[in-house]
Amino acid sequence: MVDYRKILFGWCLINVLFIWSYTSRARSTAMAESFMKYKDKNQAVEVRVQDLLSRMTLQEKIGQMTQIDRSVASFEVMKNYSIGSTLSGGESVPFRGATARDWINIINEFQEGALASRLGIPMFYGIDAIHGNAIVYNATVFPHNIGLGAARDAELIRKIGAATALEVRATGISYAFAPCIAVCRDPRWGRCYESYSEDPQIVQEMTDIIYGLQGENPIKGIPYVGGRDKVIACAKHYVGDGGTTNGIDESNTVIDAAGLFKIHMPAYLDAINKGVSTIMVSFSSLNGKKMHANRDLITGYLKNTLQFKGIVISDWEGLDRMTTPNNANFTNSVLAGIRAGLDMVMLPYNYTEFMDILTNLVKNDYVPMERIDDAVRRILRVKFIMGLFENPMADFSLINELGSQAHRNLAREAVRKSLVLLKNGKEGDSPLLPLPKRTSKILVAGTHAHNLGYQCGGWTISWQGFLDNNENRGTTILNAVRSAVHPSTEVVYKEEPDKEFVNSNNFTYAIIVAGEPSYAEWHGDSQTLTMTEPGPAIISNVCKSIKCVVVVISGRPIVIEPYMDSIDALVAAWLPGTEGQGVTDMLFGDYEFTGKLPRTWFRTVDQLPMNVGDLHYDPLFPFGYGLTTNNIRLSVTKSEIQYE
Repeated sequence: MVDYRKILFGWCLINVLFIWSYTSRARSTAMAESFMKYKDKNQAVEVRVQDLLSRMTLQEKIGQMTQIDRSVASFEVMKNYSIGSTLSGGESVPFRGATARDWINIINEFQEGALASRLGIPMFYGIDAIHGNAIVYNATVFPHNIGLGAARDAELIRKIGAATALEVRATGISYAFAPCIAVCRDPRWGRCYESYSEDPQIVQEMTDIIYGLQGENPIKGIPYVGGRDKVIACAKHYVGDGGTTNGIDESNTVIDAAGLFKIHMPAYLDAINKGVSTIMVSFSSLNGKKMHANRDLITGYLKNTLQFKGIVISDWEGLDRMTTPNNANFTNSVLAGIRAGLDMVMLPYNYTEFMDILTNLVKNDYVPMERIDDAVRRILRVKFIMGLFENPMADFSLINELGSQAHRNLAREAVRKSLVLLKNGKEGDSPLLPLPKRTSKILVAGTHAHNLGYQCGGWTISWQGFLDNNENRGTTILNAVRSAVHPSTEVVYKEEPDKEFVNSNNFTYAIIVAGEPSYAEWHGDSQTLTMTEPGPAIISNVCKSIKCVVVVISGRPIVIEPYMDSIDALVAAWLPGTEGQGVTDMLFGDYEFTGKLPRTWFRTVDQLPMNVGDLHYDPLFPFGYGLTTNNIRLSVTKSEIQYE
């Protein structure tokens, strides 16, 4: 006879065991999900990276590889596409005159969107802070790199890096596309002022700015960002961008392997050793091959041989520019760039097209998932290292660092150390510099004497710079002269004086400030390197009548030999930035000239390219040249010493 009670008991027991097993598994799963290692700051960085990577979908991974411009970013875009990074291009500011507080509010809105995504991965925000956070209104604008190469002061460059980091963080930004460690071999290149020198050794020494920007990691060779007052740095542009034929921007560098590794590569070894977190790939080609598609040098050498652990990022629309015309075959460009080893792509607008194309390339096995995981692993590594998961939101605690007096004092020091004295007195005459502060009447002339935009150069407020005194706060050289001289000295300013004006006034001496207009990238390419008109006419009208010092404001050596005989004193001031008092500190003898030419000053453009060590080396002023005023200042009159 069947015992139904036993059957019922057995059935109930089975159900109880099933329910217990199910709830136990569910409870275990819930506990596992609640303990996400990537959210635990006590876990090792690589453990956190792997945990987060294992949870990500392909769409989320590709989102992390995407960098978009501020103008197309929003809370919804950041959330829905898991965007890894946002940036401001040279023209992309919230609005003219935006304050640090304005920047922070906008960036935090984007960050809130990123944090609202499924996994809550924070984004980082980038800007071209190549000579201070100069795109931002009220920022301290330091001399461009060519001037810092003339200063050759590693401790100074560290301090500038630290000050720049503070001013970048003051606006809520955590990523600076700096330093440029190109070795400019031809001044006809429109980016030559972004290069510290034609000498690879000087460029190597200047990579100490990375310590200022990021902090110094006790463990060499590992990406590092040492706190909320530091930023992600970016060594650029990898590699050979300063050696293009005829100095044409974004064109082809023709060089053998020995030359490449002797001239253009050494600074990258230093940058990696100093913990740089990102490296930007160059628009240019190397021996006919686009660098954005150069797998041998990106993956083979940079990642595998040098063991670089940070992020390799493209330049602005770098994938588009791999073809002529631009964007002729974007799918092929995405394939070539990602397979070459790009980790993050600065699109900066067509992000949905990029994400769709890369998704299809992965799903159809054109790009292996291992390549995607390598890219995302590097991006997440930097984010964890910099503490972005613990402190994703910008605050207002550093807003007073933007344009602070301490930073302006540092910039003024940098100007003093960057100036190079090329001539001081005609043959047979006594030196003109230092100038007396106390005299009857002096003339200040030239297109660049009272123009802060020219003084700062490109990458200031906007991509190509600005053209007046209203877009940023600073001191023009004219105003610096007015504040430097004795109160009894009359300062007469005439931008373009004619001979009659000069001869009809009893000037003791004249200060002429002339040079180049502002420019950036290919807009600055020049095969003539001439001084902006009417600079030459001003020199002729003034210097043939009275004692004159000519201050050249330029991003590189320019044609000056035709005017040398008429000039009494000549100073290369490069692109000094906002602190014009640094120029007058030197002209009036408050400090001694110590700057040395970071690159060769040619006689004629027909000699170019010409660099120190070349077989036929016949410059107007050789590399390393620079006069001093060590003994001259002793002759300053007693009354001036008392005034000072």
